[in-house]
Amino acid sequence: MPEDSAAPPAIPSEKLPSPPVCPENRPFLLEPQQPPKGAALLVHGFTASPWEMRPLGEALAATGFLVLGVLLPGHGTTVADLAGRRYEEWLAAVQEGYGQLAETGLPVFGVGMSTGALLLLALAAREQFAGLALLSPFLRLRHRLAPLIGLLRHVKRHQRRRLPEHLAPYYYDRRPLNGIHQIRRLIRRIEPTLESVIAPVLVLTALGDRTVDAASAHRLYQRLGSPRKELHQFDAEVGHDLATRGNPRWEETRERLLDFFSGISAGA
Repeated sequence: MPEDSAAPPAIPSEKLPSPPVCPENRPFLLEPQQPPKGAALLVHGFTASPWEMRPLGEALAATGFLVLGVLLPGHGTTVADLAGRRYEEWLAAVQEGYGQLAETGLPVFGVGMSTGALLLLALAAREQFAGLALLSPFLRLRHRLAPLIGLLRHVKRHQRRRLPEHLAPYYYDRRPLNGIHQIRRLIRRIEPTLESVIAPVLVLTALGDRTVDAASAHRLYQRLGSPRKELHQFDAEVGHDLATRGNPRWEETRERLLDFFSGISAGA
């Protein structure tokens, strides 16, 4: 970032979390070429890593945002590490990232993918965001046994899934059932507070989502207290992943997000 008397102080690199196993899964800080018009906090999804948020982060930085992609505890390391974590640890990491960006004095925006979107909603109930973009948020998982996960996690530790080889460095091929239990705990936490979220919100979901119940994103959207909110649902060709270039409508996702944030920054 060029020197400018009005530019905010940079975030010290030593405040970023410890690096994970794969270098591309590290948390990242992207600075725009011009004095920033805002700061963006990017939060990845369950069993994923900051890698999945980097394309959107680069797009935001190119349009003038200071961007921080956080690493949720237990992610980017090992499945065993994730299996012992609680959602409170994930939320603490998001809170820390928000605090680092808020210290710059810039308006803070949030972009969350799936579980990352839920964590942003939990934080938005008590912190002031300039705007939120929620990608594939949900209030219900699609798996029929999800309501029993609190019991099943004591007899079965993981749920295996097929993972393409090119994604293996960035995602886990097993979902710890205790982690899914933590997600359900997180949902129970945010549901009573949705009406208190008043930041402008963009919700993006897809009919082709096979991971979460896309219809529950509509219920979530309806309950938000935001006076300014938008919902867009992609058709069945689009699945759960909206943040990476694996999304066949990634360019449209990017443009909708950038237009929404730019409109807020411009006071539209």
